[in-house]
Amino acid sequence: MRFRQIHLDFHTSEAIPAIGASFNKEQFQQMLKKGHVDSITIFSKCHHGWAYHPSEANTIHPGLQFDLLGAMIEAAHEIDVKTPVYLSAGLDEKLTLQHPEWLVRDKQEQTSWVQSFLDPGYHLFCLNSPYLDVLLKQIEEVVTSYDTDGIFLDIVGERACYCHTCMNELRSEGLDPRDDQAVFEQAKRTYAKYTRRVNELVHSLSPGLPVFHNGGHISRGRRDLAQMNSHLELESLPTGGWGYDHFPLSARYAQTLGMPFLGMTGKFHTTWGEFGGYKHPNALRYEAALSIANGARCSIGDQMHPSGLLDEATYSTIGAAYAEVEEKEAWCIGATNVADVALLSLEAVRGDKLALTHENRGVNSDTGAIRMLLEGKLLFDVIDMQADFNDYRVLILPDEVLMSVELTEKIQQFVSNGGKVLATGRSGLNQQGDAFAIDLGVSWIGENPYKPDYFKPHFELRNLHPAAYIFYADGQQIALNGGTELGHREEPYFNREAFKFCSHQHTPSSGSISGPGMVEGPAGIYIAWNVFDDYATKGSLILKEVVLHALDRLLPGKSLATTLPVQGIVTLQFQEQEKRYVNHLLYASPVKRGNGVEVIEDLVPIHDVQVSLRLPVPAKRVLLAPQGSELPMQQENGLLTYTVPEVSCHQMVVIEVQE
Repeated sequence: MRFRQIHLDFHTSEAIPAIGASFNKEQFQQMLKKGHVDSITIFSKCHHGWAYHPSEANTIHPGLQFDLLGAMIEAAHEIDVKTPVYLSAGLDEKLTLQHPEWLVRDKQEQTSWVQSFLDPGYHLFCLNSPYLDVLLKQIEEVVTSYDTDGIFLDIVGERACYCHTCMNELRSEGLDPRDDQAVFEQAKRTYAKYTRRVNELVHSLSPGLPVFHNGGHISRGRRDLAQMNSHLELESLPTGGWGYDHFPLSARYAQTLGMPFLGMTGKFHTTWGEFGGYKHPNALRYEAALSIANGARCSIGDQMHPSGLLDEATYSTIGAAYAEVEEKEAWCIGATNVADVALLSLEAVRGDKLALTHENRGVNSDTGAIRMLLEGKLLFDVIDMQADFNDYRVLILPDEVLMSVELTEKIQQFVSNGGKVLATGRSGLNQQGDAFAIDLGVSWIGENPYKPDYFKPHFELRNLHPAAYIFYADGQQIALNGGTELGHREEPYFNREAFKFCSHQHTPSSGSISGPGMVEGPAGIYIAWNVFDDYATKGSLILKEVVLHALDRLLPGKSLATTLPVQGIVTLQFQEQEKRYVNHLLYASPVKRGNGVEVIEDLVPIHDVQVSLRLPVPAKRVLLAPQGSELPMQQENGLLTYTVPEVSCHQMVVIEVQE
């Protein structure tokens, strides 16, 4: 898989004439060179449904007079740029008018994406309808007619569908369409059948050709979905609704799956479909660096103008990022992540039904947890139930991880092998939610009737003064059962309601102690609130301080410590073949612009960043990469320390170790 990829959109209305009329091979090649691009995903079929090449399986765009797809492949291959080919699989607006009976329907028989033919926008197709056979013929035509380097199929996933085809199928199988579980299972079967038929077709025609089915989110815990692809592409446009939290969360899970993957951002100021919108070059520099620091290759989304010209401003901007990636690739190939901590993803445990929508690209508890881990400079993975817990020293159970018999046995084995657990909220309770299934030194009394209430730590905080701090999230009432109390709960005078309230928000603490709020027991530490969900939504500093204190207790002699500021990101990757570790240090400060758009503009250099590492083998030398300059280092009692003179956006430090 190439490191410096472009994902080129071209969703072009039939109302626009002279499609591709200005396409020029030399200009196309010049832009790819300017952008330091080594792979570009180009288009056979767009969301409007048109083909961009002569076609018997589809209809060529009425404004196109030549084989644009073939011309792009020829131009790219001449300069050793790969060309995976894109087909819109879930959308085909041209066909919508001919076969509305093939569209996905909800329980009210409304269509998906747009509900009216009078609204501008696209309609989603059901892959359980005859449309699938149409799509397969289009894919077959591309694979047999063109020298493609892969197939990218867009807007697909498990969809609950109530179209007449799906409803008739359920009833013919003796199942009830009014049963949500039956509809969900049908959605899983439909998607699995679609991916199987596509993959079998493609690989029968071109064995080993990469195929990726894009649903906009890699569902944590659904390894079956991931393995329907040859590789993963983590669509994650920070300014397009995903935010800067989404990619690290997805990447730290994806790297545990052992599949090649890339991080897909965009050149747009906002999101897909934007013409004339440009990120600051520094934003793309940071986003590309974030990909390689997390073990991913890079992809940047662009959109070609209907004229067929690639935009020079876009490829100048992309080139600033990809020139740096090109220099750094050697230290990223074959890298695996080093982690002390595993976050057991709540999404993976819960098994969220159907793919997450564009409006819900994550679980708050997972998001809050990775924010704390990133800000606390912990080395971590995000894992699912199938992962080997014994690869880690600490396992985090975020907020709502109820314990099945299987999970209980697995965690008990992990603890018996020396591992520790950090559980919060209802995590650690049995599946009935009425007793703890692992020994955290507490017993469960019931759900806390007060919301919000207060927590007073019995330990010194890093940055805050001693006080009783408001915790907004749902909490549990607990009692000590052999554990050590690390902080207690205080009740408010009363809950806020219509005829009994105080001040603008909530009632102050009454000073009444209502039992422990944080306890250390044999298996680890328990915090009685949904602190990770709370941090994702409220961001209170006390929440992070409490969690990081717990992790400090559970991780004596942790693998990495650094003075990089809170907004910096640290990863440690290991290249086994080269016998070296690569410490990635990143720093940028996104700011909110407009209505919630996160923008990176200034990249402020950070000086004299100290790093301490505990590695299993001694280091031979420490180098800056790609600069090649050697850093002074100290090694004592297994602790390696060095100081990085400057981190400007991204700096790699290579630690060559003794074999």
